[in-house]
Amino acid sequence: MTTVLMCPLGSTARPGKVTLRRVLKSEWIKLRTVHSTSITLLTAVVAMVGLGMLVSHLRAGHLDARELAHFNGAEVSLGMYRPAQLAIGVLGVMVFTGEYSTGMIHATLTAVPRRLPMLVAKAAVFTGVVLVLMTAAAFTAFFGGQAVLSSAHLDTHLSAPGVTRVVFGTALYLTVVGLFGVALGAIIRSSAGAIATLVGILLVLPGLGALLPADWAQHIDPYLPSNAGQAVLSVVPDPAMAPWTGLSLFAGYAAALLGLAAWLLKRRDA
Repeated sequence: MTTVLMCPLGSTARPGKVTLRRVLKSEWIKLRTVHSTSITLLTAVVAMVGLGMLVSHLRAGHLDARELAHFNGAEVSLGMYRPAQLAIGVLGVMVFTGEYSTGMIHATLTAVPRRLPMLVAKAAVFTGVVLVLMTAAAFTAFFGGQAVLSSAHLDTHLSAPGVTRVVFGTALYLTVVGLFGVALGAIIRSSAGAIATLVGILLVLPGLGALLPADWAQHIDPYLPSNAGQAVLSVVPDPAMAPWTGLSLFAGYAAALLGLAAWLLKRRDA
């Protein structure tokens, strides 16, 4: 398959074959040149690192004996993944809905008429950027938090059981949240609708699950998307859901949504 590449006035347009490599490059250019991308990613990093260190400082000086017995420095320093997940999820949504709101999606689908390579490229580029950045942010938040907690002798070593898993797991969890956003943006095609759905999945569903009768909740709560994904974020594993099993289930939900998005992209008009 070939497409015509846009050239400056006075030059000759030349045909170029649509390859996955070229589509990936195109999506990378679009992602990094949109001003809101850097702002949103910076917001996620500041939430993870800055707020994580602040919370570590506040918690270190206000622990009673009961809280001290259950205190875990790694989970405290990484606890600000919660606001970060909203920033990452919204950015994932905007990867798709931003093009629909501006009408740029027509140019994209003209250049890549088979559509599925476009979805794969968007998801792959976004996954790579978020995974690298959130891994760096998670390690920075961890070491920054431990530096703050060390003054109160509450710091945790990276080599302690379960800690390395939690640090890497935080980055992986946030990456999957971003893929949820990408999938919902492709499915719903409306920023407001997709963001509302994402918030419902991440925040509202767990709250509703907590209202269920106890004998129901124990069979439902661990399998809700965000609850399953967050199993990897506990230093002491939850007996109801093994850490990597939970993250795999969470990724499975995201994969199912991406599959639905692919099916709809092939059937819908732009």
